[in-house]
Parts: sequence; structure tokens; C-alpha cells
Amino acid sequence: MSDAQQYLTSEKMQEFVKELTILKTEKRKQVAENLEYAKKLGDLSENAEYHEARQEQAEVEDRINHIENLIKTAMIVDEKHGDVVSIGSTVKVQKDGEKDIKEYKIVGSEEADMAHGKVSNLSPLGSALLGKKKGEKVSFTTPKGKAVYTLISI
Repeated sequence: MSDAQQYLTSEKMQEFVKELTILKTEKRKQVAENLEYAKKLGDLSENAEYHEARQEQAEVEDRINHIENLIKTAMIVDEKHGDVVSIGSTVKVQKDGEKDIKEYKIVGSEEADMAHGKVSNLSPLGSALLGKKKGEKVSFTTPKGKAVYTLISI
């Protein structure tokens, strides 16, 4: 996990708490059962099931540690309504040269999901919009070149 401050909505925080509970109760138990079964299959040095179960155990523990750290350190943000774009703001933007107006919510990187209109505050578009006001233009570099957007509303 990066050292950047993580931001979460209260809904996403609740999702993480629920996932953590499932990982610690159900998933850990399932992994332990898989390990026990694999141990009974014999020689551990050539036991693919055992190595797979150990890998799954490591992944579950990594995920538990990641979520616990996130829950301890993340800052909860509420939906923002104001004159300036901040994390939690919902914005409407129009790309120069296009007629479509797109709506995005600025969220923390753990919650970003472009398919659902959630843009990370660390993404080029998200970071360019932070601190801007209605009517301002923002520009940033993308793999396809420079992109310019006009902030239609907050």
C-alpha cells in the first residue's frame, strides 16, 4: 500500500468491514481445512495441493492485513456540495471537442471504478479537478496526449 492518504466513503468502509469479517471467520477456516486435507496427501515437497493451499493462506492473510491497515488509517469522506472540487464531490465535465457531458464522483484510490463513474483523486483527471471551480478548464497528459476538460458543474 502506498504512503498516500487513503479516502473512503462510509459505504465503502462498511464493505471493507464486512469483507474483513468474512475473511477472518469463513475464509480462514476454509483455508485451514484445505491445508489439513493437503497434509494428509503425503510428501509435502511434491504436494501441489499443499503448496496451493499455502499460497491461498498467504493471499488471505495479506488481504486481511491490507484491510485492517486501511480501516485504521483511512479518512472517511462524505459527499461534498460546494463551489470547489474536493474528494467526495460529484462533477460534470465536458472534454474539449466532444458534445457529451460526463459525470464523475471523486473518490479515494481504493474506491475508484470508472465503469461506475468513480474517479480516483490520484488519477490524472481526478487530481487535475481537485481545487477547481465551475467553468474552469483543466488539462493533463494521458497516454494518448494532452486532454482538456471544462468543469460544467460541481
